[in-house]
Amino acid sequence: MIIDKAERIRRLNDSFRRSFQGGKVFLTEGVRALGNDQLRAILRQVRTFDAFTPDNDPYQEHDFGAFDEGGKRVFWKIDYFDAEIEGASADPSDPEATTRVMTVMLAEEW
Repeated sequence: MIIDKAERIRRLNDSFRRSFQGGKVFLTEGVRALGNDQLRAILRQVRTFDAFTPDNDPYQEHDFGAFDEGGKRVFWKIDYFDAEIEGASADPSDPEATTRVMTVMLAEEW
């Protein structure tokens, strides 16, 4: 079975997002300030997010999501850096050459 590049990236992103393993996760100051209960709810929603559409996922890589939690609009975004996190990854479909970095933020922090 031949898997195209977008499918490989999507699988890697989904695995990272669901497990928070295979990359780095950053929470913005606004998200951290919400308190532990709301933070746990937000991270649960990130892990289980599946509302991908052509509008929020035009390249079908599952690298962005938005949802509401506790009256707050929350975004999460995965970016692709090289293995040393010094610049952009040349090939996000190659997990050996890529460090995935997810930022979870309040929409107002965008």
